[in-house]
Amino acid sequence: MSEVLIGFSAAARRRCWWRTGIVTLVFTGGMVAVGLTAPASERWWWVGGFGAFGVVADIDMINRIYGRAVLTTPGIELRTFASRRSIPWCEIASVEERLRASRSGLWWDLRIVRVRGRSLTVPGTLTHRMRDAELHPSGS
Repeated sequence: MSEVLIGFSAAARRRCWWRTGIVTLVFTGGMVAVGLTAPASERWWWVGGFGAFGVVADIDMINRIYGRAVLTTPGIELRTFASRRSIPWCEIASVEERLRASRSGLWWDLRIVRVRGRSLTVPGTLTHRMRDAELHPSGS
């Protein structure tokens, strides 16, 4: 079996980078607004809190952008910006599609259901487009 790579296409990665830039601008604007309006004694706590939350959000978004799954003969290897994990095929019960609802709409991704242990999200499969051709290559 040759390796099969699952991840975002170049166009999807570009869309995610735009979203990441917008989120960064929102948190930067929040930091500036709080820095200008908060009392001097509390200012740095608020600015630091906005900044820390913004950095965590950016790291999560970058981790999603560069996330990939590689299907190999021994199993599946999950690669993200921050980590790598290999799961042998004998530990995988199924792979299923998951639907999540949020204020911004509906989101789909793929989950690996393991025989024992918790299920894991497959990196590089998050989409908000219903029946995304990239997530459903067979058109099903």
